[in-house]
Amino acid sequence: MAEVANKFTLGHNLDDYKYEARHCTSCAGCKWVDMNYISGMDFSWKCASWHQGAFDAYGAAGKCKIIWDLLARDLDWAAPKLLDVAYMCSLCGGCDSGCKRNLDLEILMMLISLRARLVEKGLGPMPQHKAVTSNIEQSRNIYGIDQKKRLAWMPKDVSPAKQAETLYWVGCRSSFVDTEIAQATARILKAANKEFMVLKDEPCCGNLVYTTGQLDKAREIAQKNMELIIQSGAKTVVFSCAECYRMIKVDYPKLLNKSTAELGFDVKHITELADNWIKDGTLTLKNKVAMKVAYHDSCSLGRLSEPWYKWEGERGDWGILNPPRNFRRGMNGVYEPPRDILKAIPGLNFVEMLRPRDQAYSCGAGGGAREAFPKFALDSATERLREAKHIGAEAIVAACPLCKENFKDASKDGLKVYDITELIAMAVK
Repeated sequence: MAEVANKFTLGHNLDDYKYEARHCTSCAGCKWVDMNYISGMDFSWKCASWHQGAFDAYGAAGKCKIIWDLLARDLDWAAPKLLDVAYMCSLCGGCDSGCKRNLDLEILMMLISLRARLVEKGLGPMPQHKAVTSNIEQSRNIYGIDQKKRLAWMPKDVSPAKQAETLYWVGCRSSFVDTEIAQATARILKAANKEFMVLKDEPCCGNLVYTTGQLDKAREIAQKNMELIIQSGAKTVVFSCAECYRMIKVDYPKLLNKSTAELGFDVKHITELADNWIKDGTLTLKNKVAMKVAYHDSCSLGRLSEPWYKWEGERGDWGILNPPRNFRRGMNGVYEPPRDILKAIPGLNFVEMLRPRDQAYSCGAGGGAREAFPKFALDSATERLREAKHIGAEAIVAACPLCKENFKDASKDGLKVYDITELIAMAVK
């Protein structure tokens, strides 16, 4: 029987993803490392939620069945454990890229839209998410710390410009907790002789607000922050936080109904810039860093960092879209620049993870999971650290303060944890 064509926008309306919920074949492409890359039974999981949750309900295939029953049948929205199933997930995008290998279902957008619907019904987010949201609303950062301390991290030997073409968006974690990342980034910019400015009262990017489904609040944050960036006159906004990077590059366009190309400024992670500067001689890596390291592909810099394309149209028989659209399959994220940087650092021995690039196992902290499900987040990080230890690494290197923070909390066997900015700064010091 032919299906009735329906018009929809690639946005946050859960009803538009009834097709995804209905057409999941439970092939487990969202669950396992791709067959072309799998190295054996151990380290074969890709979905941390399914792996740690044990039951199918915690994986994308199970969630598709649950969403179908919520939308097309009579499953109660207040069903026991529904909130756990919806929120015990880092939204790492592993299921989304796995599904797009065969079916091109928008699994990640469906999962975010599920959270948005739970918020609309007054059931979500989790209490821990509400507490962080309250901090942001009252203090403009996730910790509830006085904003006057936001620039206390600035090294005395670095002087940001009052006006520059490059704006360094620091992020809450690097401003208040992982300050060594902000300091290293500033020193990298200085070593490359690149003028940069910062916002004195930089607000939170709203990442947790968005990923927990609080769309109205997230949209308000996005609009205000976009105005701040435009008013700054910056042509390029650079990030050391992968979460902030993804939020402004990908999720602001989603919320504001535009494509990434329409933002009005370039969005760059510091690894993209540093890689180019090293290759053209602008940045020289002088010092040896004698260490064997494994690189962890932070989800927001890898699978989730591809540009967003606004689309609306019609979906007909067999899911055929009119007009056709670009799919974000997670394979064109920022993968090579961090690796090229590590390979260029004198004395550094880089070893590849068994689950690299778009096959990476999440650290488990994103999407509000660390706040509401700390055990899940630590167990996921422990699994990734076990993988790094298995390949003989002395240290694991990430490109995101949240990953670093979660790995540090989970590391108990002497494995060192670094952000890539720290290693670059060591090499140029």
